[in-house]
Amino acid sequence: MTELTVQAGICGFVTRIRASSDDGQTVAVEYETTCPHAAKAREALQSVDAFAELFRKLHEGVVYAALSPHLPHAACPLYAGFLKAIEAAAGLALPRDASITFTPG
Repeated sequence: MTELTVQAGICGFVTRIRASSDDGQTVAVEYETTCPHAAKAREALQSVDAFAELFRKLHEGVVYAALSPHLPHAACPLYAGFLKAIEAAAGLALPRDASITFTPG
């Protein structure tokens, strides 16, 4: 099982994502979130074909289709968080932290 936490930024919302796969392709997704918008996507985002999801354009995937009707900001890091969890759960990448850091200046 892959677990990760997305701290979305200035909104203060936190989402904990768990993704698992028995066959390296179909990934089950569960999450808890303090974001009322992301919570609305729960029913549409339960299982994903990792190969289909990760090797097509972002706007054609299940993650985008499930989240975009509800998330008010295109720059929300939840899109990337779910995709990274799916990728690691399917064994297509090692679980490694990623970050976006603003540089003062």
